[in-house]
Amino acid sequence: MADVVELCADLIRFDTTNRGGGDASGERPAAEYVAAFLDGLGVPSKILEAAPGRASVIARVPGTDPSLPALLVQGHLDVVPADAADWSVPPFAGEVRDGYLWGRGATDMKDFVAMVLAALAGGVRPRRELVLAFVADEEDRGDWGAHWLVAKHPSLFEGCEAAISESGGYTYHVPAADGRDVHLYPVGTAERGTAHLRLTARGRAGHGSRPNDENAVTRLVGALHRIAAHRWPVSLTPAVRAFIERTGAALGVPVDLSSSDGVDATVAALGPAGSLVVPTVRNSTTPTMLEAGYKVNVIPSTASAQVDVRVLPGTEDALFAVLDELLGEGVTREFVAHQPPVQAPVDSPWFSAMAAALRAEDTEAVVVPYCLGGGTDAKAFAKLGIDNYGFAPLWLPKGFPYRAMAHGVDERVPVAGLHFGTRVLSRFLASV
Repeated sequence: MADVVELCADLIRFDTTNRGGGDASGERPAAEYVAAFLDGLGVPSKILEAAPGRASVIARVPGTDPSLPALLVQGHLDVVPADAADWSVPPFAGEVRDGYLWGRGATDMKDFVAMVLAALAGGVRPRRELVLAFVADEEDRGDWGAHWLVAKHPSLFEGCEAAISESGGYTYHVPAADGRDVHLYPVGTAERGTAHLRLTARGRAGHGSRPNDENAVTRLVGALHRIAAHRWPVSLTPAVRAFIERTGAALGVPVDLSSSDGVDATVAALGPAGSLVVPTVRNSTTPTMLEAGYKVNVIPSTASAQVDVRVLPGTEDALFAVLDELLGEGVTREFVAHQPPVQAPVDSPWFSAMAAALRAEDTEAVVVPYCLGGGTDAKAFAKLGIDNYGFAPLWLPKGFPYRAMAHGVDERVPVAGLHFGTRVLSRFLASV
């Protein structure tokens, strides 16, 4: 049987760094490794390149019941950059130390790829057909990975009803009101949408020493101040509402969702668990980039900025209507990138099967849905009508800073967590 730790270490040793904007080391060697491993299991696979070196692996694993719709199991092979000078271990060495496997991609998300491969190598026989997609370019825009596959090769995912991937199913230790250590397992059932906007302010150019009531810089700064200062209203999507209600019940925390103040107070009372939901009770509009002028004594005719907008399911039209009012005179907006929010049913046979698999390996597991504040390749596959779930199970010890691992220095994953996740995935894939 293939060892999941060795598989993950092998994958980490492929430097698949994605710096963005097409600047990447390339996923091809890692894709070839995965394809060869699947071929060794008798699972035919194919490698597709959207650009030289930007490779994704696709395979289909037959199910024991061909009448069931297929399940997409998708993950990405690329990783964000790692500066070796900042790390305690070489980031691409795949070292095991002190009970952890260290390296870039250990939690984001070569661990999941390794666990899926280990589950298949362990002899799991899925009830339904599995479509495996281990893709390029998730750490940028997906233009060479999931979004390209969906646009150019949608037939590869024919028959898929649901998908599982990153950002969910891991242990989150939370103290209850009575002092108990509650094992919370958030499973992603929704994601906020991503809208990166460029704002452009236009005005009258002139000399910096003279009054100018059509100053493009002043107009832009005013718009950004209004946007940054705006307090977006609470909007409880099904995933967020269920997370708060079910987590509150598990922790013994009273839940009041009758008003914005009640929601804020309840989220605060959830303690550490509240940090999982804080970004998703409201939309957010965060100015991040500025550009204006070429000389200090010249008032430019244009000034621009970029704003990172994250929007909850069902709220896009209302958000942009308010945002347009906040822009003010002489300021326009355009999309730099736009991926709408996605959500899957909170209470579904898929979610129930995930919860059952987790509870079989951790009898104290409290499994709750939640909404991701950021985004994943789920946004690409949702275009095909696929319900996406964040389910990459891991056992994590108390105090382990899991949320600081992805994209962080000294990224690592517990060895015991990898074995736990493989067992959970094996149960899930065999039963769902």
